[in-house]
Amino acid sequence: MRLREITACIERLAPLMYQESYDNSGLQVGDHSMEVTGALITLDVTEEVIDEAIRLKYNLVIAHHPLIFGGITSVTGRNMTERVLLKAIKNDIAVYAAHTNLDAVREGVSERMCGVIGLQKTRILAPVAGMLKKLVVYVPSAHAEKVRQALFNGGAGVIGKYDSCSFNSNGEGTFRGGEDANPFAGEKGVHHVEPEVRIETVFPEHEKGRVITAMLQAHPYEEVAYDIYTLDNKNPQTGMGMIGELEMPMSETAFLRLLKEKFRTGVIKHSVLLGKQVKKVAVCGGAGSSLLRKAIAEKADVFVSGDFKYHQFFDAEGKIVVADIGHFESEQYTREIIYDLLIKNFPKFAVRLSEINTNPIKYLS
Repeated sequence: MRLREITACIERLAPLMYQESYDNSGLQVGDHSMEVTGALITLDVTEEVIDEAIRLKYNLVIAHHPLIFGGITSVTGRNMTERVLLKAIKNDIAVYAAHTNLDAVREGVSERMCGVIGLQKTRILAPVAGMLKKLVVYVPSAHAEKVRQALFNGGAGVIGKYDSCSFNSNGEGTFRGGEDANPFAGEKGVHHVEPEVRIETVFPEHEKGRVITAMLQAHPYEEVAYDIYTLDNKNPQTGMGMIGELEMPMSETAFLRLLKEKFRTGVIKHSVLLGKQVKKVAVCGGAGSSLLRKAIAEKADVFVSGDFKYHQFFDAEGKIVVADIGHFESEQYTREIIYDLLIKNFPKFAVRLSEINTNPIKYLS
């Protein structure tokens, strides 16, 4: 198994272009062409995790949190990051991270949290705009179905829970081939009118290469006329956080106890309880305080996340209960997303969840 096959599989689920501007997801140590003996999956890359990979004779560590975040001017072993880098490089161990790009997809970190809690009717809490494209292409009428199907197979035409979506209108295309042309219809040097179908469809930006390649391969024309537009529409499949509903309402205290059990946390910090039933719940893995106003706007009863600062609890303003379950605790099931993905796509490949608890925060009981 080559490393590029594994990273390509992960990036089909969580394209690197979806990561936040401050992030550093992707391959951090290693060569895409290297042969991989096994993958160890962890939330954080520590020296203990690298030692575990060495014991297992695995030469790939896949993490949620990037090992390299800020600028590194030297690698001398003076801090944890540098020591981990040195040990990984000396032992030919590749390190890969899927961070905010895995946060930003429908099947990502926050949806896994929803599954643990038991939320239904889930959707992205804060969908992003500008990540959808519209393709318009003109096709001879007899070839319209073939090109449409190629576009759909290439990743176009998905809108929410629907696929194979397109709009089609009939018209006439005109052209005249030059002396060096090899026209599909008409003759060189002769003005030609061809019945055509204008096909319009949408696709996520990261699928642009696949969609265009599929279209060009299926299209009969020597020169294909097409346009691509960037849409302001929000993509319901991409964004941060999730929101959903419990099957049955429960009290705030009962819900907090449920969180404590499901996420195995030593403590839950929360804002003032409002004495209401909990039905609608918003979640965000990791540090999600920036989504609090969105959770309030969506009329969630509770917002579950991590890393809330003291003054941010005041921002609940009696409209919602903030439940800070901890950064590690909210993201601990992220490892399972990557594990399940690799096992499904490479059933004979050695994949293992790290047994190292990398949570740097401990609780005194």
